[in-house]
Amino acid sequence: MDDGAILLVCTGNVCRSPLLERLVAKALDERFGAGAVPVRSAGTLGLVGQPMDERAAAVLRDLGGDPDGFVARRLTEPMISSASLVLTATREHRAQVARMHPRAMKRAFTFRELEHILTHLPDEALPQDTDPLERVAALARTATEHRGRRRPASPDDLDITDPFRREDAVYALMREQVAGALPAVLRGLLGPS
Repeated sequence: MDDGAILLVCTGNVCRSPLLERLVAKALDERFGAGAVPVRSAGTLGLVGQPMDERAAAVLRDLGGDPDGFVARRLTEPMISSASLVLTATREHRAQVARMHPRAMKRAFTFRELEHILTHLPDEALPQDTDPLERVAALARTATEHRGRRRPASPDDLDITDPFRREDAVYALMREQVAGALPAVLRGLLGPS
């Protein structure tokens, strides 16, 4: 049963998806009140019970978020079925979501894919719902309608690089990709400022 949640998915649920979860939740909580929109994350191979990766947590703090209390989870079909919007780190994660719950494909996007779609939409094309849960569901429908109309320069531009256990430069690249995509995604979720 769809509970209006936003679900963020990566591989281990210790770098990319918790980073996105905490940043999206912070913005939604500030606009609509704490917990008005459930924001969750999980990993396709979730490192269950682990905290955020230290360097990913440092990126989160640098972007204004708080990693405290985070615990990694493994992705399940009920998590997918209960979400109004599923945002993944990569196209492969999106495909895994669709394999687990085929009907979710209409509401599953990579984070940067949603950014790409929303960047090309004028404010009046965005959902106008004032109820935050309805807005999330409407945003998924709007993004589905506009999916594929404009292609990125490279399909890789739809993915967020996995930095786990890699050099600092890869964490910096992940930070750049997330920070670059976040404003457009938040514009869709929160409405124009």
